[in-house]
Amino acid sequence: MDFLQILILALVQALTEFLPVSSSAHLVLASEMFGWQYQGLSFDLALHCGTLIAILAYFRRDIAELVREALAWRPGRRLNPTQRLALGITLATIPAGLAGLLLGDAGALVLRHPVMIASNLILFGLLLWFAERWSLRAGRALVAEGTGAGEALGRLSIGRALLIGCAQTLALMPGTSRSGATMTAGMLLGLDRAQAARYSFLLATPVMVLATAYGAWEARGEPLAGLGDMALGTLFSAVSGWFVIRFFLGVIRRIGTAPFVAYRVLLGVAVLGWYFLLR
Repeated sequence: MDFLQILILALVQALTEFLPVSSSAHLVLASEMFGWQYQGLSFDLALHCGTLIAILAYFRRDIAELVREALAWRPGRRLNPTQRLALGITLATIPAGLAGLLLGDAGALVLRHPVMIASNLILFGLLLWFAERWSLRAGRALVAEGTGAGEALGRLSIGRALLIGCAQTLALMPGTSRSGATMTAGMLLGLDRAQAARYSFLLATPVMVLATAYGAWEARGEPLAGLGDMALGTLFSAVSGWFVIRFFLGVIRRIGTAPFVAYRVLLGVAVLGWYFLLR
């Protein structure tokens, strides 16, 4: 792989893994646009490792707090807010894990049709817009603002956490977006947009760990991409991913989801136009 291809794919992975615009759709569309052959499982794994490093680095204090409090719990004790948040995230990860195993690679490939991708971009973009309007019209968030990981989101009930986890399974359809689906569910269930974004990132962590481990298992016996290519891909996606997380949380607090909704709808229309008129 040449340097430009590595850089573009790493930036696409970092930008779209965390923004509510669907990473799988953009990786497919980028390869289609540039006429690149599939780069292989090992390089995909390197890109995912990079974005996993980014999210672990950015939320290191929150993750450390969740792990510390979870390990401190003892049977018979009432859960504190941070322990409740850790339990909710753990349970919310189960639906996505089971759905991924049941769907498998063959099922995911069937869904990678340009019309399916475009339709999901538009539909779930509009749902994200509706959820934000719903949250704003409610006048107040169900969960009060807080500074630590457990102070605000720890008040989210286990039932609502499971519903957000079920929404996360929709991301198996290219064009949906994992962060978009979880943010949509979170806002519909009472979180404000900033809380929904933060919860989406925390919920992404165990899913990304499991996906990376599963990818490593799937890649066993596959020919490795060049180690230099993999190292560069990991580095680029990690560094750019860290800045994307910071940028996204800032935009969500100040502006909201409107720029991402508009982008999703315009991209979906463009893909439909390309498929039916120019292809």
